Amino acid sequence: MIKIRHLSYQHLKEVFRIKSPWDLIIIFTLNVLITIPIFIIAHHNIFILNWPLHLDRIILFIAILFAIQLILRALRRVTLISVIIYFLMLIYGSLFSNYSFQSVFEDYRSMIYTMNDDPYPQDIIITKLLPFPNKSKILNAVEYQNPKIRDFAIMAINKHFIHIKGYNNDWTLIQSFAVFKEINKRWNYVSDPKGHDYIAPATESLQYLSGDCDDHSVFMGACIKSIGGTIRLIHTKGHIYPELYIGGKKDIERINYAIKKILFPIESKGKTLHYHIDERGNIWLNLDYTAKYPGGPFMHEEILGALTLE
Repeated sequence: MIKIRHLSYQHLKEVFRIKSPWDLIIIFTLNVLITIPIFIIAHHNIFILNWPLHLDRIILFIAILFAIQLILRALRRVTLISVIIYFLMLIYGSLFSNYSFQSVFEDYRSMIYTMNDDPYPQDIIITKLLPFPNKSKILNAVEYQNPKIRDFAIMAINKHFIHIKGYNNDWTLIQSFAVFKEINKRWNYVSDPKGHDYIAPATESLQYLSGDCDDHSVFMGACIKSIGGTIRLIHTKGHIYPELYIGGKKDIERINYAIKKILFPIESKGKTLHYHIDERGNIWLNLDYTAKYPGGPFMHEEILGALTLE
């Protein structure tokens, strides 16, 4: 009986053994396929050194590639089994979870694009903010529960980016960008009466799509909040503008690619994505009325106050 089991095991090894040089080719191919998602995870979670030409990222990729190559060479007798297990895992991810073949491709594509075209972060870790001007008036003016506000937002969503594929996990952001596009394309700047700071309710701005910076911010905030987005208003010297919550460091690469290559390729061509990072590491994208694309240049750099529309 022992001999039969031994022969069966040897026979099994022969069945799954791949002859040279195909074993080396398959090992290297499998190495690359494994290295890419591991590198993406490491890239998102390891501190970025910001070396010139992204040498820190290149060295990290080579180190992971080399380590996995050694492991696979040591397990070369089960190479075919490793290939089968790898693809079964991705098939399972495609069917039952959020990380699939498409996810690996999108993350890698976005990461490589951002390494070549860096967004422009501006940290705003501020120890003391000034009181937000007209806070209670602004909060009352953000009428995001009014059906007319939501109707406008839905109209914008059905008008822009409705056929975009591959961004299921970012769909609220894509819809928020549709609202941004519709508002900023049609907004007409009108100053307040001299010496009087007038805050227009969102429903009033809806009638005319006109007003000053605080009216624009209130209306943008109301529309995006009505579809589930998270907005905060930033107060600078003589100016207020809205910012959209994107997520964390790992999310900006994907959104950078989506904005510059898919959603706003003409408006953002040759330009940089601008955003702020708050004290918790959250990323907020500029949606000012002066911006032609989400993440356009800031009108004013100095920040005096921030108001999140809860």
